[in-house]
Amino acid sequence: MGAHQDQVRGFAKYNREFNLSLFNQLSLLSENELKQDMGAFFGSIHGTLNHILLADRVWLGRFAKAIPDMSALINAELVHEFHSLRQEVCSDFGDLLRERQDTDQVITSWAEELTDELLAQTMRYSNSAGQVREHPVWLAVAHMFNHQTHHRGQVTTLLAQLGHDPGVTDYFAYVQ
Repeated sequence: MGAHQDQVRGFAKYNREFNLSLFNQLSLLSENELKQDMGAFFGSIHGTLNHILLADRVWLGRFAKAIPDMSALINAELVHEFHSLRQEVCSDFGDLLRERQDTDQVITSWAEELTDELLAQTMRYSNSAGQVREHPVWLAVAHMFNHQTHHRGQVTTLLAQLGHDPGVTDYFAYVQ
């Protein structure tokens, strides 16, 4: 197995395990705390988590079109069209948790299928503004995982602002 494959699998593991830890902490909050607009890019904790899930499914949809033979994506909940990056996937936190876990399992299985050859392929798609993009698959994979981490960082900040310690967030703590 190549270093790129190891890295992608490590990112998938971090994503899955950190999400599980984070959602366990967030399940202790009230609905009001979860949906309180706290001035983040997507308003609330719930809005930010919805955005991450939507974006993951958009990216997985793009990967499914670019590499149609990936079995992990065949029956997965993918998004091929959306009207806004604020589009709500789940209004209920329990549903959001279940959908997050399902998508994290898809991401983990998909990461297991990726090879260095697939990561080196070129993918072509239209972004949310309708602009055609073309670049190696590995670049989009790196972006998807970086995007998750960026917005989860916002969620941990919001959690801390509500007086809750998000705990260890470091990549090393989840992949070693």
